[in-house]
Formats: sequence, structure tokens, C-alpha cells
Amino acid sequence: MAIMIKTPQEIEKMRRSGAAVRNVLEHVRAHVKPGVTTLDLENAAESKMKELGATPAFKGYRGYPCVLCTSVNEQVVHGIPSGDRVLREGDIVSIDCGVVLDGYYGDSAITVPVGVDLSPKAKRLLDVTKASLETAIKVVRAGATLGDIGAAVQEVVEADGFSVVREFVGHGIGTRMHEDPQVPNYGQRGMGTKLRAGMVLAIEPMVNVGKPGVQVLSDGWTAVTEDGSLSAHFEHTVAVTAEGAVILTQ
Repeated sequence: MAIMIKTPQEIEKMRRSGAAVRNVLEHVRAHVKPGVTTLDLENAAESKMKELGATPAFKGYRGYPCVLCTSVNEQVVHGIPSGDRVLREGDIVSIDCGVVLDGYYGDSAITVPVGVDLSPKAKRLLDVTKASLETAIKVVRAGATLGDIGAAVQEVVEADGFSVVREFVGHGIGTRMHEDPQVPNYGQRGMGTKLRAGMVLAIEPMVNVGKPGVQVLSDGWTAVTEDGSLSAHFEHTVAVTAEGAVILTQ
């Protein structure tokens, strides 16, 4: 496993690509409301990327057709935007976005409520998934391990009776979208690869209300919960330093 260590100059470039991703996500978030289609969100993202001079990271990646992944309710990840998928009051939609700027990738995801009438279970799911990401980021520093990150996510999620998706994991990121190492959202503290200053990781808990199992639909992309329960997804790109994590997608 060849883990790329980034120079401070490279991390600065990744901070710019991370800022572009955040910009796109905030622009798209403002469009989320009942009656809007996931294709409307895709179009908003595409125009914002053009305006920022950023190249979409997902479109064309292994044949993926869009710039966003939009995963609604029981869809876990990799939902393909569609003019047929209309958002309804009380839905939740995970919006995953990646861009390339100056040769470096940024990758981030948020899960957004549609309208204001969210079920207590859905609201709790969003809070817990977000908290699991924040807790994981707090353990990131040179000398910590990948197991520390996974355990941090898993402990927060399972304490609430929810479950962590195991088939999809976070990843290293840099001049390619997916670099070593893989970053699971479960694990044991002290186990796994030691983190070193200059590593850049995309940490991305995917959390189900029900059981952890997922299946991929016939489109070859959209992953859904096996039991039909709701799922949420939050992601940040972070740089490892001796002092802790620097979030590049804030």
C-alpha cells in the first residue's frame, strides 16, 4: 500500500479544491425543497462548478454519468440524479460531490432534510451521522491509527442503536479521487495503519437506521439498505498534522 504524503504546498492546493466542493454543496443545499427533482440539484451543481472553474470529479469516473450523487431516504450512496425523482416533504437526501481543481481532488457529502416536517427518527439519524464524523475527525493526528477513526464512528453510531455500512469506506485522496489507504467506519482503537503528517483522508460515515446490509440496484450504482431503512452520509476531506486534523472541505 503506497500512501502518498502531501507537501504543505499540495495541501494548500487541496484546501482550494475542498473550498470549491463546499461552495457547490452549499449552493445545492439552498435548492433542496419539496417538488424539486434530483436532476434540478445536479444542474445547480454543474453550473456552480463551471462558475468556479472546477472540473467534476465523479462524471465519467468508471462511467458514472453525473457530477453529483443524490441518494434519497433508503438510498445509501451513488444515487444517480433523475428528472423522475421528485423530493417530498420529510425526505432526506444525501448529496455527495467531488471536484478537481489544479490537479487536486476535493470530496465531501452532506445529508439534507427536505422541508421542515422531518420524523424524529430521521432527525436523529442526521444528528448521529454528523456527530460520528465530527468525533472521528477529533481523533485524527499523526501517530493515531485508522482503527481509531473507525472505532470513533462505530461507537457514536451504535450507542444510538443505528448501524455502520461496511461495504463502502472512506479513502486517501490527492491527485486521484481514491488513493490508499481505505478508511473503514468501524474498527478497533490502536489497530491498523498509523497516520502520518501529510496524509489526506476522505472520512465518510454512512449510517443506517436499521441493519448495516446494503445492495446495489440494477443501474449498477445506486446502493440501498437491504431492509429499506433510512440511511445518511456525511463526508469531509481532512489533512493529518502532528496537532490534529485540518478540515479541507469546510
